[in-house]
Amino acid sequence: MRVGFHVSIKDGVDHAVERAQGLGCATFQIFTRSPRMWKYRELREAEVQDFKDKLNASNIKPVFSHMPYLPNLSTPNPEMYLKSVNSLKVEVERSNILDVPYLVTHLGSHLGSGQEAGMKQIVSALNTVYETYSKTPVILLENTSGKRNEIGSSFQELKSIIDAVSSDKIGVCFDTCHGYTKGYDIKTSQGLEATIQEMEETIGFDKVHLIHLNDSKGELGSKIDRHDHIGMGQIGENGFRNILTSRLVEKPMIMETPLDERRTSLDNMRKVHELAGLDMCE
Repeated sequence: MRVGFHVSIKDGVDHAVERAQGLGCATFQIFTRSPRMWKYRELREAEVQDFKDKLNASNIKPVFSHMPYLPNLSTPNPEMYLKSVNSLKVEVERSNILDVPYLVTHLGSHLGSGQEAGMKQIVSALNTVYETYSKTPVILLENTSGKRNEIGSSFQELKSIIDAVSSDKIGVCFDTCHGYTKGYDIKTSQGLEATIQEMEETIGFDKVHLIHLNDSKGELGSKIDRHDHIGMGQIGENGFRNILTSRLVEKPMIMETPLDERRTSLDNMRKVHELAGLDMCE
């Protein structure tokens, strides 16, 4: 079982490695730049080399990068769409520089233009990237909670996008919070098995490269995207006990749990190992 966190890159991406080690991570995820700004600074040669050296000296793998929040690959607005595609290109370049093999992206909102139009925009953006670069990370499409106008909340929608892109370097990141509030009942053993079966029959289990392991403040089918600490939300300890003893543990798992006084990140890591029936040292 390879479990980790989304970790900070404050003071440089190279500092992410020791932060991950301090939390007992076997894998981790980063933003390579501020997630809330279009502007960014170039990666410094020294921090890139330090990042690679520290990572090579560790037993942490794989590493995932995540797109910033601002881009919307589904938008019908031409100016926003161009900025979003360019942002995706930048993130591909930065992932390549850092030798990060996977890039997670949100799919955005079609803003009323319709699911079909939104998916066409996404496919066009992805194909532009694949045609521009001879080398890319595997781009992972993250499922959404199904709020109004969102793209990618169902396995069938994700499959339609994957089938239409020109590269096989495409896959899925399954977020447990988003899946649950979309209506996938991963809390119960029966519902979890049905979800995994649907995943297998549509996109294929091999196309799922990452699990975002998050509890949910929202109830089943509520379409609320608010993460909670492991076992403290609506999925609960029994739900995560089911998840952490299922086939999903074959995939790397990244927690994006809240940073608040109720529980530390290290305690979330301990809780995951407890519910999986493992000691932290395992």
